[in-house]
Amino acid sequence: MSKRSSTVMAANLNTKKAKHWSLGLLESMKDPESIVKETKQAVVIKDKYPKAKIHYLVLPHADISSIYKLDKSHINLLIEFDNLFKEIQSDVELPLKAGFHAVPSMQRLHMHIISTDMVSPCLKTKIHYNSFTTQFFRPYADILEELKENGCIKKMSPELHKSLMSTELQCNQCTYKPKNMPQLKEHLLTHFK
Repeated sequence: MSKRSSTVMAANLNTKKAKHWSLGLLESMKDPESIVKETKQAVVIKDKYPKAKIHYLVLPHADISSIYKLDKSHINLLIEFDNLFKEIQSDVELPLKAGFHAVPSMQRLHMHIISTDMVSPCLKTKIHYNSFTTQFFRPYADILEELKENGCIKKMSPELHKSLMSTELQCNQCTYKPKNMPQLKEHLLTHFK
């Protein structure tokens, strides 16, 4: 193969290469169908795979990859996130919480606003559930306080991450401990009749 034809082939492969799924939030931020609210600093979008009846993501317009890239200059941004959370909270009847995953899977800083019911067809695995019901879910107020005090967010150890993801299932509304996800999902429905 000639040098020129191999260069053309490489260029064609690069243009056809799919974007990694972890970059999907960037596309959703531009999709008018996904956008719930928007300000100069941030946008609220619907989670494409909601893990509860209400599940939104708050993202900055600024290119910040995760909570671990935050510093004291971002305190006002996080306050804006909280203002958006309070607006959404006033519009819905279900109890909501706001926070960040300690080890985010998606590229772009994002705060989850999620109802505590945890009722959704997209809630399928123990990891899905534990990522919102254990210390892996870092409440907004804790992140803001840590940022104010330390100027940065401390990373979670891989050992703690693994331990939290394998935590025994327990209802986040009561003391019930199901044997598996189907039992948990059936039980969660009893809290919202």
